Amino acid sequence: MSRLLIPSSPTPDASGKVLGVTPETAGWRYVGFEVYALRPGQTLRQETGKNEVVVMILSGIASVATKNRSWNRIGQRMDIFEKIPPYSVYVPPADEYTLTAETAAEIAVCSAPGKGTYEARLIAPEHVSAVERGSGDMSRTIHNVLPESEPADSLFIFEVYTPNGNWSSYPPHKHDEDNLPHEAYLEETYYHRIKKPGGFAIQRVYTADGSLNETITVKDGDLVLVPKGFHPVSAPPGYDLYYLNVMAGPVRTWKFTDDPDHVWLKSV
Repeated sequence: MSRLLIPSSPTPDASGKVLGVTPETAGWRYVGFEVYALRPGQTLRQETGKNEVVVMILSGIASVATKNRSWNRIGQRMDIFEKIPPYSVYVPPADEYTLTAETAAEIAVCSAPGKGTYEARLIAPEHVSAVERGSGDMSRTIHNVLPESEPADSLFIFEVYTPNGNWSSYPPHKHDEDNLPHEAYLEETYYHRIKKPGGFAIQRVYTADGSLNETITVKDGDLVLVPKGFHPVSAPPGYDLYYLNVMAGPVRTWKFTDDPDHVWLKSV
């Protein structure tokens, strides 16, 4: 199995966790990511430490409290593929959060180093823009959960819906060099969900010099690490694809480089 592929556990642990990666286990410095499958009434409680954290309600309804703020019964979509923008809560460093599932809930916890610049806040669906990107069989829908235009110290977060038969994160691009203003170094995770049982997707992660060149078969609930290189995704016919992107690096700016072999596709 590829070292870049981290499958979800079929059975949650006692805390509800089905998936988790830290900077240490990923072999990088910035991005942490976890997924929890919580039962009604189950509680998740964590301190943020030196990180800023975004707690996303991927599906279900939950109540969330930090040291100074609380939001009761937030959540709207009961299934990721309803394509309704999600509810999320931003939690700064040196804070904590307690999340209680009011229904069965799938929760993503996205983390990266923080500076304490911003206070805890709710990111409601009306604050998440939905945009169409690409054309033809490269088209997909983006939910800008935490884009560059919204306040955070390190994190970027996006949801992407790719129709079956289409390509996504395409034409291929990369962001693995600290070479501003042309390119920013950003680590990235892809959390994949597939609409129909038994489905799969394909993700390639490769560098121009061939030092990294992996083609990964992705199943529902799998996480793919992108430490460097170009990283396109394909959704086979019959299987609509969702993925959640989390990115972070030393400078919070979105600057990338297209694969020169395929950049011509932007003009078609």
